[in-house]
Amino acid sequence: MHMILLTTAIVTSFTGLLAVLLTLADRTIANYGEKKLVINDDKEYIVKGGSSLLSALIGEKIFIPSACGGKGTCGYCKVKVLEGGGPVLPTELPWLSKEELDGNIRLSCQVKIKEDMKIYIPEELFNVREYEATVEILEDMTPEIKKVRLRLNEGEEINFKPGQYIQLKVPAYEGNDEEVFRAYSIASSPEEKNFIDLYIGYTGGIATTYVHKFLKKGDRVYINGPYGDFYYHDNRDKEMVLVAVGTGIAPILSILRYMADNRIDRKATFYFGAKTPNDLFELELIHSFEESIPGFKFIPTLSRVKEEHNWTGERGRVNVQLEKYIDNGEGKEAYLCGSPAMIDTVVEILKKKGFTDDAIFYDRF
Repeated sequence: MHMILLTTAIVTSFTGLLAVLLTLADRTIANYGEKKLVINDDKEYIVKGGSSLLSALIGEKIFIPSACGGKGTCGYCKVKVLEGGGPVLPTELPWLSKEELDGNIRLSCQVKIKEDMKIYIPEELFNVREYEATVEILEDMTPEIKKVRLRLNEGEEINFKPGQYIQLKVPAYEGNDEEVFRAYSIASSPEEKNFIDLYIGYTGGIATTYVHKFLKKGDRVYINGPYGDFYYHDNRDKEMVLVAVGTGIAPILSILRYMADNRIDRKATFYFGAKTPNDLFELELIHSFEESIPGFKFIPTLSRVKEEHNWTGERGRVNVQLEKYIDNGEGKEAYLCGSPAMIDTVVEILKKKGFTDDAIFYDRF
């Protein structure tokens, strides 16, 4: 018993000493002081050394797309580092092509500010803003998906293209001690400028747990945006093929709402994949587009339908329906939103049918 207590005391003391040493190292070795950050040759900031480039930019209210909260697992937060930044880290390599590496592109969440730096970012990111909003609607659409409507403060407006996304700031909460940002596509119409609708599925992650377990109607939240180069292109001479699964429906609904609001007469077919009838949602809204958008057709398809579901519609994944209904890609363009595996499969099918690269737009999540 004496030896157990002695061993426990030694381990506890060692752990405490290690924690103290790490704290001292962070305050001394990792203390790089203030550094100068020059952006696009004409904007200069003094930032705290030792922090990541992404967090330093956020601190200056300059928002770079990031879907993973700075963990280096999404590859979105790319910037061009002209001076400073140090060597490329192994955590960056999976997300950077040879051309990007040759062009000094880096993941801003992985780059530490240890010296003065010069970087380049697209000018439109300076137009990205942070907004305060109130949770107006929090509604279960399926057992796993919630609709969240965020109403901006009085007099505030957000301008975005149908298909783009925002980042939601998720605060620390019970079981999570860090503040993170997560990306969610906007489902509402760009014509509605003082609120946005989101569809957020529960995955057990930091952000989805917050939304599904902690967020309440009336809560105040912060978002920033808009972001993204996935959006509606007004090529009215081309037929549209729309494909989504799960919460990937959000940007597609934004596009369809925009078309309905602006009375755009354009042939469009929406292939929506789900597992069971319980996973289908917003059906009334989608069917209303068949009245408000001439030439619109909706084809839902279920991959795990059972006899007791009494489902008389299409069965199988969305790629099955694309093989069935699309003859060729001539005069067509496609808008896809879903998982990387779904996107890759659908893109392969569309290319085999004659769709060109510049006629396929997609958003992976």
